[in-house]
Amino acid sequence: MTRAEAAALPDDGALQTPDRLRRRASRLLSQLTARSDRLICEGLAQSDARKWHYAVLASLQDFGPGSQAALSGRTGIYRSDLVGVLNELAERDLVEREPDPADRRRNIITISARGRRHLRRLDKVLDDLHDELLAPLDPAERDQFVQLLTRLLDHHTRTS
Repeated sequence: MTRAEAAALPDDGALQTPDRLRRRASRLLSQLTARSDRLICEGLAQSDARKWHYAVLASLQDFGPGSQAALSGRTGIYRSDLVGVLNELAERDLVEREPDPADRRRNIITISARGRRHLRRLDKVLDDLHDELLAPLDPAERDQFVQLLTRLLDHHTRTS
């Protein structure tokens, strides 16, 4: 469903949802995640990108060059899936692969100058998409929301 189609639907979903479901944080997070993912994926697609492209480029920009294994750990992308993402980025000259001098069987991935420019454009795209996603919240609420989500995720990441 596109944003336009969703906007055309009657705004009575909250009235038809049982209150006990609307009080469940897990359900609310799940529904918001689905809507957020759709918004982000559609928005990035308009810039000829995918969320995994952004994750890899951001990781390389923030942490520097790395092996495929390191990138997998930094981004949460399975190693087998990461190969495809890196192939797409390399075809667009957004990343460079070079054999690791310490282990020629392994590649070191580096963001290219073109990749840094593309990442800056994607940052702007995501800033605009997040403004749309978080539109009902004022800036202080947005900051608090992100802090609370980070705290929850950090807690559950440490305990799992």
